[in-house]
Amino acid sequence: MEDSMNNPPETESTTTNGVQIRQSRRLPDFLQSVNLKYVKLGYHYLITHLLTLCFVPLIAFVIFQASQFNPNDIHQLWLHLQYNLVSVIICSVFLVSGATVYIVTRPRSVYLVDYACYKPPAKLQVQYQQFMEHSKLTGDFDDSSLEFQRRILERSGLGEETYVPQAMHYIPPRPTMAAAREEAEQVMFGALDILFANTNIKPKDIGVLVVNCSLFNPTPSLSAMIVNKYKLRGNVRTFNLGGMGCSAGVIAVDLAKDMLQIHRNTYAVVVSTENITQNWYFGNKKSMLIPNCLFRVGGSAVLLSNKAKDRRRAKYKLVHVVRTHKGADDKAFKCVYQEQDDAGKTGVSLSKDLMAIAGGALKTNITTLGPLVLPISEQLLFFSTLVAKKLFNAKLKPYIPDFKLAFDHFCIHAGGRAVIDELERNLQLLPIHVEASRMTLHRFGNTSSSSIWYELAYTEAKGRVRRGNRVWQIAFGSGFKCNSSVWEALRHVKPSTSNPWEDCIDRYPVQIVM
Repeated sequence: MEDSMNNPPETESTTTNGVQIRQSRRLPDFLQSVNLKYVKLGYHYLITHLLTLCFVPLIAFVIFQASQFNPNDIHQLWLHLQYNLVSVIICSVFLVSGATVYIVTRPRSVYLVDYACYKPPAKLQVQYQQFMEHSKLTGDFDDSSLEFQRRILERSGLGEETYVPQAMHYIPPRPTMAAAREEAEQVMFGALDILFANTNIKPKDIGVLVVNCSLFNPTPSLSAMIVNKYKLRGNVRTFNLGGMGCSAGVIAVDLAKDMLQIHRNTYAVVVSTENITQNWYFGNKKSMLIPNCLFRVGGSAVLLSNKAKDRRRAKYKLVHVVRTHKGADDKAFKCVYQEQDDAGKTGVSLSKDLMAIAGGALKTNITTLGPLVLPISEQLLFFSTLVAKKLFNAKLKPYIPDFKLAFDHFCIHAGGRAVIDELERNLQLLPIHVEASRMTLHRFGNTSSSSIWYELAYTEAKGRVRRGNRVWQIAFGSGFKCNSSVWEALRHVKPSTSNPWEDCIDRYPVQIVM
């Protein structure tokens, strides 16, 4: 649980030891200052593919020249080659060797066959009034904390149909280990059942399993629970990622991608979730109350493949993953921090510097991603103004790249309304570009690392994903991290069976009133 500051984007007043402090809740205007070293890193990625970029035009030129030959030219060429047999053999060896090296070393394509998002039963829905009533009846919160939670809820962007685990519906709540395991099983198995049914994949065909859950990591692990439930084969490679926050879904995809580069002809499943039952905060520290108001039950399961035959039925191809970690900075490291309050009650504390740190991480991430995805025209404008700024005028504003030219759909982690607002402003996006994020926050709340998949499911349910479209998934996480994944649609994508939006997509988008 992490990056969900939901206060108004301008300023907020807080009182510490009787002193009122006004602090900014806006992301910094990170596009006004770009660190050159991250631009260099992005261009380094680009240069690593320079050989391929140069080779393609060369092949096209050779084919064009060959098409101009007449029969007499071909006969003369044959006579020439007969008298230069050694040269021909040497050239052939070089061509065969080069082709072999390219085929062996090129990255294997990773395809997203399908994915599924868990939709909890209606009995787990919680409305504002019910949330506040239960919070009051627990007896753990004083009047100030109750009022604070009420204000957060009203400004959060969440709707009246989000879900909390069964343990939180009891009075008093029952945050036991057994209840937490039950929540984890319901979410993970619910998503996996849908995924296996939609893809007709047998569980024993899975070669790699990656599970990420930040705050609930029992023994045996969550991945072991899945192996036991579905009787996966004995040599399955399993990984369990913990404590990595809301951006761990992209990290899990990156790990699965790396494993698919090593192991041929196999499937990888990525399960992303968060567990609320044992991580509800029952104290009165304001910075630790915000997750109670925003985080809700949810999870996703994604099927990836490196099999060439799966390209025909896959929805997407993985194009890029760019990861940014700011953990070397002490403020970034502690801005989302699990700890105990003065009364000994455990929760996740969100720092007042969270928005600024998120902005810095985002700046680094998109500066690295830009050269990989932006059109050459945008890159030249961006780079030229950046160089001019460094050489001639420190006050010159760098050119703001138009990421709408690189991506057709944006899945911005639904961490909170303020984060979505600020990304929309800083990246100069249109309302339709952040619609999926806003509606996911409204309908399902902050489901942590799985929220980007609910957003993609929304876009598919609206029938907006066409062949060749590019999707940008971007998420923030404790540590502090900002991670991006880029997907390319391989066909006109229709929503899969049991899409979480299938029974309500007709009434969305809705007007969100604060």
